[in-house]
Amino acid sequence: MSATHEEARTVNTTQNGRGALDGAVVAVAGAGGPAGRATLARLAEAGATVVGADADPERLAEAVDNARYARGGAAVTGETVDLLDLDATRAWADRTEKEFGRVDGLVHLVGGWRGAKTFPDAPLADWDHLHNLLIRTVQHTSLAFHDALQRAGRGRYVLISAAGAAKPTAGNASYAAAKAAAEAWTLALADSFRKAGGEGEPPAAATILVVKALVHDAMRAERPNAKFAGFTDVTELAEAIAGVWDRPAEEVNGTRLWLTPTP
Repeated sequence: MSATHEEARTVNTTQNGRGALDGAVVAVAGAGGPAGRATLARLAEAGATVVGADADPERLAEAVDNARYARGGAAVTGETVDLLDLDATRAWADRTEKEFGRVDGLVHLVGGWRGAKTFPDAPLADWDHLHNLLIRTVQHTSLAFHDALQRAGRGRYVLISAAGAAKPTAGNASYAAAKAAAEAWTLALADSFRKAGGEGEPPAAATILVVKALVHDAMRAERPNAKFAGFTDVTELAEAIAGVWDRPAEEVNGTRLWLTPTP
C-alpha cells in the first residue's frame, strides 16, 4: 500500500532522543545536482556523515561546500566516481565502509531525461543513454553496497523514480521504460533483504520514492509564471529521503512512497 507524503515525513526518535540519522553514514550517488545539494544538506542537518559521489567534480564540490556551510562542522565529503564502472563503484563502497566503519544508506539520485514529440519519433539512442543513467547506475550501486547495507543493521537503499513509470506516455517511452526497469531492479533488491531476514525483520530496506518531477529555486527563477503543478520541491524530496530511516525496515522495504498523486 502506498504511503502519503505526510506519512513519509513522520519523524520518530530513538529512546535517547537522538534522531534515526544521527551518527549514520550515508552515501549519495548523483550528489552534484539540485536534488543532491538538498539531500546532502538535509542528511548533514540530521547528524549523518554524508559521502557524495558525482561524475562532475565541480558540481560535486559546490554541493559539498553548500552542505558544510548549511550545517557548520558537518561531516560531508565528495568523491568523483564513474558509476558506469562496476569495479569503480565497488571500490567506492569498500572505501566508504572501511573509512567510516559501516554504510547505513545509499541514496540514488542519478537522473536524466530524454523524450520525443510522438511515439514513432522516439530515437532508440535515447534508450541507450537512459539505460546507462537510470538503470546501469542502479545496478552498480545496489550490487556494490548490498552487503554493507545488510551489515549496518539499519541500511536503506533509496531510489527516486517517476510517476511516468506507472503510466507511460507516447513521447516518454524510453524514459518511462528505464524508470520502470530501475524500479523492478530495486524491488528485487528489497526481496533479497527480505529473504536475508528470514521470518524476522529484514536487515536492510530498499525503498522507492515516486515524484511527478522535481522543481528547485533556479527553475522557478527561469520560469516565474510556471505553476509546476504536481512537482516536488527538492527540499521536500530531501525531507522524505531522511524520513525513510524513521520507519522500520519491514515497513518500507519493497514499497513505493508516493510524493505526488498516484496516476
